[in-house]
Amino acid sequence: MTRCESGRVRRLICVAILLVLAGAGGLPVAYAAGADRSGPQVPGPEIAATESAISDTAACTLSTGPYQEEVEEHLGLVVDGVQSAADCAVIREFQRELGIHPDQGYAGLYTYRGVMWERAVADGDAIGGCPDTSGVVVCVDMNRQILWVENAGRVIFRPVPARTGSPDFPTRAGWHTIFDRQKEFWSTLYEGPMPFAQFFDGGQALHGSYRNIWEDPGSHGCVNLRYEDAKALWSGLRLGDEVHVWGRRTGD
Repeated sequence: MTRCESGRVRRLICVAILLVLAGAGGLPVAYAAGADRSGPQVPGPEIAATESAISDTAACTLSTGPYQEEVEEHLGLVVDGVQSAADCAVIREFQRELGIHPDQGYAGLYTYRGVMWERAVADGDAIGGCPDTSGVVVCVDMNRQILWVENAGRVIFRPVPARTGSPDFPTRAGWHTIFDRQKEFWSTLYEGPMPFAQFFDGGQALHGSYRNIWEDPGSHGCVNLRYEDAKALWSGLRLGDEVHVWGRRTGD
């Protein structure tokens, strides 16, 4: 298994190489598109304006976050569990690359989720948690808030960030089957769009979201994805494909 060295620059180069190698390994073209690091969120103008204002006005914080050591280790910083001005600058850069708001350099839950996602991408076929099957299975890890797809134990859709249900509207764990697909679906229950909806349990579906994927609260039970990730996932799945959901979402 290829592993990324510590150090911000070396790590970014390594992740990029891993993505290229995976793309050259026979993955469907649409699936390669779904693994883009940043991935357009396609927010509405009001959301985009709000996030821009937060980004422009947020000051870099010197407060130590609850995930300080984990973030320091991932970004190749000195692992001492104490925030510094240098730490803040690097963490803030990482947040901006992933579209995490507010981008104040605080090692909080959203930033930790970004770390978990990048680690999962680097794991490649060695990623753990999803039982091997003889066919295609969509793997939804609520602990790490990520989704990927395997075929007989081989990753065919690299991990992407996901947002599962809040404590009040939990995503149902266990084995499911995609039984309906609606490319342009409108939820009359919650009065909102669900692009590229692939239903796997009652009204719960895999679908694109126009809201920043990193933020709380969780969904109303669906598995939210960035718009482009949901679009890429749509092109590779079919009715009858299995979905395996496990773990528990933290936060909210």
